Amino acid sequence: MPYLPVPEDDTPYSGNDPRVASFIKRFRDAEYIYDNWKDKYEEAYEYTMPQRESFYDETIGERRTDKIFDETAVVGIQEFASRLQAGMVPTYGRWANFEAGSEIPEEAIPEVNEQLDAITEYVFEILGGSNFNQEVHEAFMDLAIGTSVLLVEEGDSLNPINFQAIPLPRVMLNNGPDNKIDTVFRTRYMNYNQIMTAYPNAEMSPEMMKKISDDGHDRAKIVEGVFKLYDKPNEERFKYCVVCMSMQEMIFEKELKGIGSNPYIAFRWNKASGEVYGRGPVFNAMAAIKTTNLTVELILQNAQMSISGIYTFEDDGVINPENIVLQPGSLIPVAPNSRGLQALPAAGRFDVAQLILGDMRANIKKALYMETLGRPEGTPMSATEVAERMSDLSRQIGSSFGRLQSEFVTPLLRRVIRILTKQGKIKIPTVNDREVKVVSTSPLSKAQHQQDIADVMRFSEILGTTFGPEMLNMVVKQDEIARYLVDKMNLPEKLVRTAEEQAEVVSRLQSQQQQANIQPNELAESSEQEV
Repeated sequence: MPYLPVPEDDTPYSGNDPRVASFIKRFRDAEYIYDNWKDKYEEAYEYTMPQRESFYDETIGERRTDKIFDETAVVGIQEFASRLQAGMVPTYGRWANFEAGSEIPEEAIPEVNEQLDAITEYVFEILGGSNFNQEVHEAFMDLAIGTSVLLVEEGDSLNPINFQAIPLPRVMLNNGPDNKIDTVFRTRYMNYNQIMTAYPNAEMSPEMMKKISDDGHDRAKIVEGVFKLYDKPNEERFKYCVVCMSMQEMIFEKELKGIGSNPYIAFRWNKASGEVYGRGPVFNAMAAIKTTNLTVELILQNAQMSISGIYTFEDDGVINPENIVLQPGSLIPVAPNSRGLQALPAAGRFDVAQLILGDMRANIKKALYMETLGRPEGTPMSATEVAERMSDLSRQIGSSFGRLQSEFVTPLLRRVIRILTKQGKIKIPTVNDREVKVVSTSPLSKAQHQQDIADVMRFSEILGTTFGPEMLNMVVKQDEIARYLVDKMNLPEKLVRTAEEQAEVVSRLQSQQQQANIQPNELAESSEQEV
């Protein structure tokens, strides 16, 4: 369908508020970058998610499936989002831990980790009861295109945290001096009489209040903006502003301070150096997706011609092509000694299309990670097979997995911790890389530790088999290996004995062994006395 640009209000700011002038200048800069990307994203939407909101103006309920002739990419993007969710943030699973950082004294780490285990359990209990699992799936579908934005807001007593996946057509991003996303704009359209409900702390001018009272059902363009402040180094601060672009008036402004204060979490699958928006696996498969749809379209056209056929007739004044209906039982009059209606032979068979379709569909599935180790068929997968599949997927998306850890998982948990701390539901001083660190325990991250565990177990097996258990005990620190496996397998700290408890167990075992040695000696002495 033809692209119709959304009419934007490009009227230059003519007021006297420098805050609004600065806000609009930042918004126009982000809009310029956004305009260079929306054609690419719109094309990806049309071929993979045709029912999602368009980047261009459209009528409500408009059909957007005209280009879909093959469902491989449409189904694949759903499976990609589900597979990524199961691998990174599994539903009702514990996919991260809070652990003591490097500044915690070594002797206090076990006690601190045990306290943080309780906090981790509570955090994931809150996440499991929220709408996180529904919204993150929508966010991962946008991530398949390249970029996704998740809004994390404070809720009420029943739902402490609310999540909302913001559609890409409604957000604009920009980079900061460190080449990281530091500016997020969100565009909203609402009636004037809904502004006070959406922003209860908004401050309205008399002109704005008059507009609300006179034309409350008119649509207003509202832009929320969050951008990082750099005037104070070593301090994370953001400015949150809400501007009514229709009236060119700032209705709300607030400064956000501290780690996790930014409610918008923007993350990307992959990107080129210097770019703002990301490139997802759909970008790699766009050529195959378009070729597949075109090939299926041609097959359908060829099938239609093969079924209905193409005919010739002699213009003898008897046959009227307007009255001919090609259906069973129809009678077509012809002139005597004329050939009547003659079918033309097909130009050729289209069997080569099946070869093209097979290759293209395989490329689409490979790009969307749908064929990792083949399809599981037959008996249900064992735990080893599940682990091996996750390990193979982890190797394939290694670079993107690292980016998602830094741009999605860690900021998300920091934001959740900040909200729950503000509400008084948990008590934790701060969350950063030095005092408390976030350690991913998702199936994908566990798959990365499997090789380390396998190396340790293989070394112990070879050493014990070759030189005996005595040499193994002499070379290897058994207690340190146990602690290493605890860390690699992310076992809760409450399952592991402390150093004092281990010493107590050793002392008790030694005492029992001594008693066992004394009893036979006493029996021998008593026997000698009887004799």
